Amino acid sequence: MKKISVVIPCYNEENSVLEMYNRLKKVFIDSLPNYEYEIIYVDDYSTDSTRYEIEKLCEEDSCVKAVFNARNFGFDRNVFQAYQYATGDCAFMIFGDLQDPPEMLPEFVEKWEGGYKCIVGQRKKSDESKLKYGLRRLYYKIVDTLSDAKQIEMVNGYGLYDREFLDILGQIEETKPFFKTILSEYGLGMCVVQYEQSVGKRGKSNFNFLKNYDFAMHGITSSTKLLMRFATFISLLVAVICMGLSIYVFVRKILFWETYPLGSASIMVGVFFLGAIQLFFIGVLGEYILSINERVTKKPRVVVEKKINF
Repeated sequence: MKKISVVIPCYNEENSVLEMYNRLKKVFIDSLPNYEYEIIYVDDYSTDSTRYEIEKLCEEDSCVKAVFNARNFGFDRNVFQAYQYATGDCAFMIFGDLQDPPEMLPEFVEKWEGGYKCIVGQRKKSDESKLKYGLRRLYYKIVDTLSDAKQIEMVNGYGLYDREFLDILGQIEETKPFFKTILSEYGLGMCVVQYEQSVGKRGKSNFNFLKNYDFAMHGITSSTKLLMRFATFISLLVAVICMGLSIYVFVRKILFWETYPLGSASIMVGVFFLGAIQLFFIGVLGEYILSINERVTKKPRVVVEKKINF
C-alpha cells in the first residue's frame, strides 16, 4: 500500500489547524481509502495557540505528526525543510492558512498514478488588488525572460511531489533555497493543475513590502545570471563611450587650446551619469553577493525544538 505524506507549513494558523485536519481526513476516508497517510504540521515558531492545537491532534491521532522550530526561520527555509520530514512515496504540500483546497488531493494523486512526478497547483486568479497583481505578473514575466529555465507563473509550492523528486531536494544543501527555481530546473515529469484560491483563515498576510522585496530579489538572483552579465555589458559600453569622449575632448583641447574651454556643465553631467550607472549596478552586485553569502554559509536550515509522533 502506497503512503502519502501531507506536509503543512504553519505560522500563526490557530484558526485553521483543526479544520485542515478534518478536511484532510474526509478526503482520505471518502476518496483515498487504499492509501496510508501521515499529516505533518511544521510550525515556524507561531506566537498564537497553533502549537497547542497541533499537540491536541497529535494526542488524538498517531497519524498526525508535528515539528516545532526553535525560532522563526522564515517562510522559504521552513517550507523547503518541511519536505525533508515526509516519509511517504510522495508528499502533498499544502499551506496552513487553507487558501489552497485539500479536496484537490485525489486529482493530484490521479495524475501521480498516471506517471507524473511533480503535480503543481497553479492559481487561476488572485484576490489581490489590481496593482499588486499587475506587479506580480510583471515580476514573473521579467524572471521568466531572464532565467535559464522557464518559470511557472502563479505557483507557491502547493502540489504533490514524487519520492524521486523529494530525494533530489534532499541533496540540496543551500541554507535558503528558492523552491520555484529548483522546481523549474529539476522538476521531473511535471504537470500543472489550475485551481481557485480562497481567502486565508489567518486574515492579514505575514508578507509585508520588505518580505515581498526579499522574496522577489531572492527569486531573481536564484534564477538567472543574465542580470549580472547585463550589468557587465552596460558598464563596458559606458566605459567605451566615456573613453571615446575623453579622447575626443583631449584631442580638441590640444588642437584648440585657447578656444575650447571645458565647461563645468559637461563635467557635472558626466559625473552624475556615471555615478548613477555605478550605484545601480553596485546595488545589483550587492544583491548577488548577499544571495551567494546565504548559500555558501554552512548553517543548518532550521533548528528543531521538538518532534511529536515520529
